[in-house]
Amino acid sequence: MQCWAKASAGVNWVVHSWGDTSGTWEAVVMDLDGGSSTTVSTGVQAIPGRSTRHGAFYQFTQQNLPACKPVLTPAAVIATFLLMGFIFIPVGLVTLRASYSVVEIVDRYDIDCVPEEFRNNKVPKPMRAPIYIYYQLDNYYQNHRRYVKSRSDLQLLHGLGYNDTSTCKPLESSDNLPIVPCGLIAWSLFNDTYQFIRGPSELKVNRKNIAWKSDRNHKFGKRVYPFNFQNGTLIGGGKLDQSIPLSDQEDLIVWMRTAALPSFRKLYGRIEEDLDVDDVIVVHLKNNYNTYSFGGKKKLVLSTSSWLGGKNDFLGVANLFVGTFCILISIIFLLLHVKNPSFLEDAESCYFLVSLIS
Repeated sequence: MQCWAKASAGVNWVVHSWGDTSGTWEAVVMDLDGGSSTTVSTGVQAIPGRSTRHGAFYQFTQQNLPACKPVLTPAAVIATFLLMGFIFIPVGLVTLRASYSVVEIVDRYDIDCVPEEFRNNKVPKPMRAPIYIYYQLDNYYQNHRRYVKSRSDLQLLHGLGYNDTSTCKPLESSDNLPIVPCGLIAWSLFNDTYQFIRGPSELKVNRKNIAWKSDRNHKFGKRVYPFNFQNGTLIGGGKLDQSIPLSDQEDLIVWMRTAALPSFRKLYGRIEEDLDVDDVIVVHLKNNYNTYSFGGKKKLVLSTSSWLGGKNDFLGVANLFVGTFCILISIIFLLLHVKNPSFLEDAESCYFLVSLIS
């Protein structure tokens, strides 16, 4: 190893140092002016092992690893924003078209049961099967902390074999007997019913496979049956057939998957027939579920679906907004570059010099 050192004014020294096999370091100090040399033995033991100054970890901690540092030129920035705009706008148009292709009929029926103008619904556009039937509840807070916690997932899976139902309070038992399923969520099961008639015939509603397959197979026991359910003095919602296991009672499974927002829809069933334009659909319903005590609203929804799902304009509008914003920014940058190119060039040169220094 060789280095320069300055001992005093006008005197320059060259220091040669090395280590022998025993690890002792020696240094030869040479006076460049007088030509004399001195050998100094330090006696300091060298640290065993090779130097790690060129290792990956050392370079990483010193931020010396090879890296790509792109220079954001005005042309690159403008082209990037234009490309983003040309990508987002077509995506937004495609998603909006998919949303508009969904035919949806929404009727509120909890005021005067069904208003006169909605008692005979005409199909506005052709509706291709399957046609999904939803019930919609507004101002219903299924995400309330006490409501969400009032259930026992292990009891839903194992039934009476699981005795710890403390999480189901205040509805874990009735008349000193356990309740299956326990808790406020099951107790408040939605129980309005719908019947659909077109002309002289009734439209069949398929209520199978409306719940998630994972819920049916892994969260609700196939040998767990309702027990002592809705037998108390205060009846909440619908009742369950005690001869059918919980894994097959899909209306309960759908209801037990609580919603995150106070306005939500849950799947009731499917109509497996096509509906044509101006078909008159007569709905016979039973308004059993009480939403009047807390100011809730109930709506019946008939909807088709597209490759993107149900009717939802948010995704398309968001893509159009981002694309339009990107194109607007690119136009502003282009005008600034044309009006004052020297400013951007100076900024680019400054960035290049900073990169060289660092």
